[in-house]
Amino acid sequence: MFRIGEFSKLTQISIRMLRYYDEIGLLKPAEIDKWTGYRMYCATQIPILNRIVYLRDSGFNVAEIASALNKRDDGLLVEQLDEKYAEIEKTIQSAQEKLRKIELAKKEILNAKNEMHYNISIKSIPGYEVLSLRRVIADYYAEGGLWQELSAFAEKNHIIISNDTFSIYHDSEYKETLVDVELCAPVKDYFRSTDIFICRNTEPVPAMACTMVYGNFSNIAGAYTAFAEWLQKNCQYKMSGQTRQIVHRGPWNENDPEKYLIELQIPLTLT
Repeated sequence: MFRIGEFSKLTQISIRMLRYYDEIGLLKPAEIDKWTGYRMYCATQIPILNRIVYLRDSGFNVAEIASALNKRDDGLLVEQLDEKYAEIEKTIQSAQEKLRKIELAKKEILNAKNEMHYNISIKSIPGYEVLSLRRVIADYYAEGGLWQELSAFAEKNHIIISNDTFSIYHDSEYKETLVDVELCAPVKDYFRSTDIFICRNTEPVPAMACTMVYGNFSNIAGAYTAFAEWLQKNCQYKMSGQTRQIVHRGPWNENDPEKYLIELQIPLTLT
């Protein structure tokens, strides 16, 4: 048997923590000397203490550690560790998203001092026969994977598609998640539709407000602000129908985000 100080040295755990684990019921001394009141520990408690430490360092709280210690089946404990791993991964993703928003806020503050100018023009957009892939995706950043899926289908089925591809956003409002997006790639020849990939004709748009966005995707917010200001001044027009986006240079053909080139389009009608 070892006194608490000796056990502390052997396990590299402070006396303070050993007393704490005793108080909360995670690791009671093997016995307490009835004459001196000293806490006494034994070597067989070291594996239990090690388990407490790695569970604590893995982010388990006291109740979760107590529950894990009661499990005799190591397989169940591994499952619990997997669950904790997934939980921490979600926390990291949430933190990364917050960091991204902080960076966007900083850029917006700096851009307010050196504001980018967006030229709004109106043009007529013809209808196109397109290879269409429409799906609800996690968020706008998930669109790249959808383009890869469409390109792979076109290549496999020998469908020649134009480089003038565009995205149509079918939601009536901005969505942070679950975005209803349709990818459209103009084609020269008709092909047989599947349950997922459709051959269809897009509607022509007589009046489409358009602007070019240069640089990182974060600049898109400024472009929509420019649209709002333009619509405020040109009150004879109102928004009508689904917005579109054309990525002329983006992640799949340009390594430098500052060289991205995106065209935003908003259909209009006269008030």
